[in-house]
Amino acid sequence: MKFDSPGSRRQALRVKTGKGMHEALLKAREVILSGGIAAIPTESFYALAANAMDAAAVKRLIDLKRRSEGHPILLLISSADELPNYVAGIPGQAKCLIERFWPGGLTMVFEAGANISPLLTGNTGKIGIRVSGHPVAREVARLAGVPITGTSANISGKPPCLNAEEVSELLGGGVDLIVDGGQTPGGKGSTILDVTLHPPRILREGMIEKEKLESCLSNSLPSG
Repeated sequence: MKFDSPGSRRQALRVKTGKGMHEALLKAREVILSGGIAAIPTESFYALAANAMDAAAVKRLIDLKRRSEGHPILLLISSADELPNYVAGIPGQAKCLIERFWPGGLTMVFEAGANISPLLTGNTGKIGIRVSGHPVAREVARLAGVPITGTSANISGKPPCLNAEEVSELLGGGVDLIVDGGQTPGGKGSTILDVTLHPPRILREGMIEKEKLESCLSNSLPSG
């Protein structure tokens, strides 16, 4: 499968969920495993999904978003069972959080495994991972069998796209497939919590409130 450059005006293939859900998800799997980029719905907005283990695909994603390589890229996996494959270890304080908030709007930052590219960690040695609460995003990750990128579908500095039309207008042929799951609700993205620190630190406030996180831990949580 051949993919055009981020600046191409070719229009992305667009497939709808619903009755054709399975076919749409299989097409997303094909695109991702071939080094392409698929726009998929999540709980808050559309995300750009690429094979996180394919450095060329990740580089293309960074170029598409016009983003510097020093910014980490969050990953989506389909199940907590996959987590040990991509992190150096799972702190004990993360286990309650995983049980309570996955699938859902909590991204946890771990020490990255040796197989995770610095393009994804932003050269921090850490990687943010979550299991999405949206059935399309979670099933795409399951079918792909690899971690997929979960960065927002936008150009850096611009608001994230909330529907397939916005993805098509903003990113055009820069994406290879748009999985049209209808309008997403917008609002806050996932909460990002660094669990490599003691106590964990909230890096970005989001869908999961601080008080709910603290109810699962023995410490109050600093932010910033």
